[in-house]
Amino acid sequence: MGIHTRNALTVKAVAASKAAKLRDGGGLWLVSKGTGRYWVFSYTIFGLRREMGLGPLHTVGLAEAREKAEECRRQVRAGVDPIAARHEAQAEAPKAITFGEFADSFVDAAVKAGRWRGAKTEARWRNLLENHAKPIRAKAIAAIKNKDVIAVLGPIWGEKQETAEKLREAIERVLDAAKVEGHRSGDNPAAWRGNLEHALHKPNQLTATKHHASMPHADMAEFMPKLAAVNGVGARALELAILTACRSGEVRAAVWPEIDLLKKVWTIPAKRMKSGKEHRVPLSKQAIILLKAMARQSVNEYVFPGVRDKKPLSDASLSKALTSAGGGAFTVHGFRSTFRDWATEVAHAPREVAEAALAHAVGDTVERSYARSDALERRRDLMQKWADYCGKR
Repeated sequence: MGIHTRNALTVKAVAASKAAKLRDGGGLWLVSKGTGRYWVFSYTIFGLRREMGLGPLHTVGLAEAREKAEECRRQVRAGVDPIAARHEAQAEAPKAITFGEFADSFVDAAVKAGRWRGAKTEARWRNLLENHAKPIRAKAIAAIKNKDVIAVLGPIWGEKQETAEKLREAIERVLDAAKVEGHRSGDNPAAWRGNLEHALHKPNQLTATKHHASMPHADMAEFMPKLAAVNGVGARALELAILTACRSGEVRAAVWPEIDLLKKVWTIPAKRMKSGKEHRVPLSKQAIILLKAMARQSVNEYVFPGVRDKKPLSDASLSKALTSAGGGAFTVHGFRSTFRDWATEVAHAPREVAEAALAHAVGDTVERSYARSDALERRRDLMQKWADYCGKR
């Protein structure tokens, strides 16, 4: 067989032969090493005899091996050493960024840009992405698939549901950002709608214990007068939290420049919102009466000043007021669920309006349109009905 003979092998011949070394010609060989068989290109350049591996037979077929060998021959003819060229290309190729590397940079960028309310939010994100997402941190972010996300969420889904949902949302946002920056393509494997909802039980179908016990809305008319009878700033703050369906932290940190009593709107800045987006709260007649009463006794910029000078009210103050009013079996945060149940069962409010009132992120096209406009006037009507339902002061 001449040295220039090419394409001497056939697929059948390769499969049938047990020889330790088979020549296809033109420097291409199939050699056996241990239990495997590998393609090798043998060539001479600059007076040196060299061999370059082209891959194992089980992943590189005969046709592909010939294509690789021909490319090597072109390089040799041009005076380029194929092995040196490969090393140079590998050195210049950008390293595939891992999920962990990108997730860390995502958090760092958010902190630097001031997109989060404070250190607690940063700590929560780092805990989720460093500890709970640990199984996928070393994986290339471009290679993350549904099975990887499910493997991370599965062990805590239904057991630590709140953590699991926050983890899914965090992974989804990181992967979305990675796609925008060109590190991955295709659908987001951590997306819930039309994706993970088919692989995991829906959160509202789980029997996990609720974290925030909520008062039945039918009991609100009886409870609110009891709360009104409790003295103290904490009780007034709890009243406003209930009337506006806002979170405790949003109410406690409220300052007078955010309140417009004439327009009857309380504008909470993005830095204090869990969603990271500004939230306008329509104020009912009852809420206005309460705020005017607080304004008459104002001592600093806080609507609900704490005991310490120039410090907001403590979270425990609202819980103490709740207990004093006979609601010790429930939680302050639970009143948001009470409002949500009432909005559905009594007010029959559209879901997108009720969710907007809670400043929840919403998903489909109609809901996103409400998120953009914030549906202030429709929410104003809903919040007034809620205040009337709870009973006048």
